[in-house]
Amino acid sequence: MKKVGVIGSGIVGQVLANGFVKHGYRVMIGTNDAAKHQLLKEKVSGAEVGSFEQTAQHGDIVVLAVKGHAAKEALQKAGITNLSGKIVIDATNPIDEKTAPDNGVLHFFTDLNQSLMEQLQTAAPMAHFVKSFSCVGNVFMVNPDFGGVKPTMFICGNNEDAKAEVTQILDRFGWETEDMGKAEAARAIEPLCILWCIPGFIRNQWMHAFKLLKK
Repeated sequence: MKKVGVIGSGIVGQVLANGFVKHGYRVMIGTNDAAKHQLLKEKVSGAEVGSFEQTAQHGDIVVLAVKGHAAKEALQKAGITNLSGKIVIDATNPIDEKTAPDNGVLHFFTDLNQSLMEQLQTAAPMAHFVKSFSCVGNVFMVNPDFGGVKPTMFICGNNEDAKAEVTQILDRFGWETEDMGKAEAARAIEPLCILWCIPGFIRNQWMHAFKLLKK
C-alpha cells in the first residue's frame, strides 16, 4: 500500500489516520507541537508521528485535516515543494470560528465565488487537490454504518488520476463517491458542511450523512 501523510493532529486527523492504518496504508500523522507526539502515538496505533514537513515528505498521498483558518499556514509549514505532484485530500472547511452560528447556520470566511480549496490549490499549484471528507462528521468518515446503505461522498478536483485514487480510497472506507467535477465545484461541496451541521445545532442530531439518489 502507498504511504499516507495526515497533516493535522485533531480528531479528524486522528480518525482518518486510524482509517488508513486499518486499511493497510503506511501512515504518518503530523503535528508541529512536540508535546502531542506521545499522545498521537497512543491515539493512532501503528502510525508514525512527525512534523508537518516530515509528514508531507513521507506521504505519497497527503491528507489536509486542519481547521480551515489554519489550512494555508499548514501547507506552508509542510513545505509547498514537498506536495508537488502529490494527491492532497482536502478535508477542510472555511468555518469562521469568530462568529456564532445564526439559528444553527455556520458562517464561512469565504464566499460562493471562491472556495477554500481553490485558494489552497493556488497556494500549492503543483499539488493535486481533491475535496473529500468535508461534508460529514468524523464519526462516519471511515466505514460508516447506515444499515447497509452506503452514503455519498462528494469530491472534486482538477486531476482525474488523483480523483480516481481518492475514489478507490473511499470505496475501501465504505463510501459511494460522486465526482462533481473541477475545483470550482468545491464552492458547492464546502457549504454542505453548513447543511450537515444544522440538525446538530438546532436538535442535537449529528448521526447522519448525505445520499444522492439517481434513476
